[in-house]
Amino acid sequence: MNEPVEVLLDRVQDRGGYRERRAAAGAVQSVLEVLGAHLVGDDRTDLARLLPRQYGPLLTEGAPAGEPLTPAAFIDAVGAHVDVDAGQARRAVTAVLATLAEVTDDALLRRILTQLPPGHAGLFGRTDPT
Repeated sequence: MNEPVEVLLDRVQDRGGYRERRAAAGAVQSVLEVLGAHLVGDDRTDLARLLPRQYGPLLTEGAPAGEPLTPAAFIDAVGAHVDVDAGQARRAVTAVLATLAEVTDDALLRRILTQLPPGHAGLFGRTDPT
C-alpha cells in the first residue's frame, strides 16, 4: 500500500460503512493491534511495511498472544479491545482485514493465513488456503 493514511482510512470507512473518519481509524487501530499479537516473524513485518508509517508499529510492537484465536474469538478480542458489541467488532474486523487483503500480495496473505487458525480467510474476504 504505502499510500497516505487517508487512502487506508477511506477504504475502511467505505467498506465498514462508518460515518466518521475517527471511527474508521479506531477500527484500524484495534484490529491491527489484535492481529499483530497473532503474527510472528517476517510476515508481520512485511505486512507492517505495506501500511502507512503510523500504522505499522501497531502490528509489530505489541506483545505476542499466548494462544491462537478462532475467528469468533478474534472478533471478540477486537470488541473487548474497544468495548463494542460483537456486530460492531465484526464490522471493524471485516472492513480492516478485507482492506489489508486488497493491498497484500497473494503470497504474503497465504503466509499470514497459515499462521492463523482455519476460518480466518473469510474475515479477509477470501477462502481458506489449500
